Amino acid sequence: MSLASIARAIANKERSATEVAQGYLATIDAKEASIGAFLHLDTEAVLAQAAATDAALASGSPLGPLAGVPVAIKDNLCTIDAPTTCGSKILEGWQPPYDATVVSKLRAAGAVLVGKTNLDEFAMGSSTENSAYHPTRNPVDTSKVPGGSSGGSAAAVAADFVPAALGSDTGGSIRQPAAFCGVVGLKPTYGLVSRYGLVAFASSLDQIGPFTKTVADSALLLSVIAGHDADDSTSLNIDLPDYVAAVGDSIAGKRIGMVKQFVEGCDPEVVARVELAAEQLRAAGATVTEVSIPELALGLSAYYLLAPAEASSNLARYDGVRFGVRQSASDTPAMMTKTRTMGFGDEVKRRIMLGTYALSAGYYDAYYARAQRVRTLIINAFANAYASHDLLLGATTPTTAFGFGEKLADPMAMYLSDVCTIPTNLAGHPAISVPCGTDTAGLPIGVQLLAPALAEALLLSAAAALEAAQDKIEGTA
Repeated sequence: MSLASIARAIANKERSATEVAQGYLATIDAKEASIGAFLHLDTEAVLAQAAATDAALASGSPLGPLAGVPVAIKDNLCTIDAPTTCGSKILEGWQPPYDATVVSKLRAAGAVLVGKTNLDEFAMGSSTENSAYHPTRNPVDTSKVPGGSSGGSAAAVAADFVPAALGSDTGGSIRQPAAFCGVVGLKPTYGLVSRYGLVAFASSLDQIGPFTKTVADSALLLSVIAGHDADDSTSLNIDLPDYVAAVGDSIAGKRIGMVKQFVEGCDPEVVARVELAAEQLRAAGATVTEVSIPELALGLSAYYLLAPAEASSNLARYDGVRFGVRQSASDTPAMMTKTRTMGFGDEVKRRIMLGTYALSAGYYDAYYARAQRVRTLIINAFANAYASHDLLLGATTPTTAFGFGEKLADPMAMYLSDVCTIPTNLAGHPAISVPCGTDTAGLPIGVQLLAPALAEALLLSAAAALEAAQDKIEGTA
């Protein structure tokens, strides 16, 4: 059922919120041991939230648009009533004193919050193998990774543990796992959704967004979590369009550029699906032509200087003094060293060292400053492309989901999983991954649509058109 239909059934007393919650909890109970989507799950708390919704309905209290709808939360979003570990031992057991703004908005909308989902430690990874607690497995094929870093959220939706979940996207961490797991993943414009209460990885790149089964559900969830927040200095103070209504808009006459750099080097089956998507968008009335944006090839290199540099700064606060775990030692410097050595995993340590090096005296101009100039080149290149195109199209990922351990020994091979998603983060633009069939092994393939800043309404309408074409194929089959 869609998010709206669940909320409507509860509001019409066709089903109680408790019955809905019990149904999803039963699925979790049956399958979670083989998936590992959650880091924290309090069944009693879930049922208490559902019971509160039923009580509010019985008393005639007004209900929000997500009343009784179960939603999972990535474990780098602060929750006052549940631990927030970021998948790291250094924050094991830490309970924030406040809710992230998006969490507060979900509560206000009546959502039932179902647990904290697994992730690569501090959102640094592309497979959810870097969690300090356990890996998450892809529900489509448990021998494969679910992608990352929001692998737990993507897997939770794909496994029907919840109809929707929130994740964060710094370089593709919503869209890539959405593609691997066969669900919809939306990364909004930077600043459209408040980052207050999102534990920072790279502050100029991080953005929160939804995982859902359908584009319409993503539109509804975006309408709940988007909007200005005075607690986030980068939050945009703008009037929001009706994202839900936009899903039904026609894309006739829209100009879409199929980006050469987002299909080159991809697996042939992935390329074939992108080409199929282009034909389906043409059938929906859009004009699709190939466009080349050579600057996008520089995105991966720039990102892996800028993001680790920001991470190096953001993660300096985890020192064993103010919060999180603390290791005993003879003096404060030794305590900090021991705490950070024990608390951080290998990938986080790698990125801290990369970032510290890029920011160090003598190398700042050669690396960090140059990467910032490359970022500007990419922003300008996107602007040029959008001068003659309304949207862009390409693969979400170069391959379908890979096996556990397949890329752990080769960080560059792992980083290349995000080569098609990173440029959007550097520009701060929105993008969405839509399921577009499977490869011959039955693994999902995601196709990515990109839009200029604040063009989520158009992005959602095009994604819905593409989704409808996929549904028609599946219905025919």
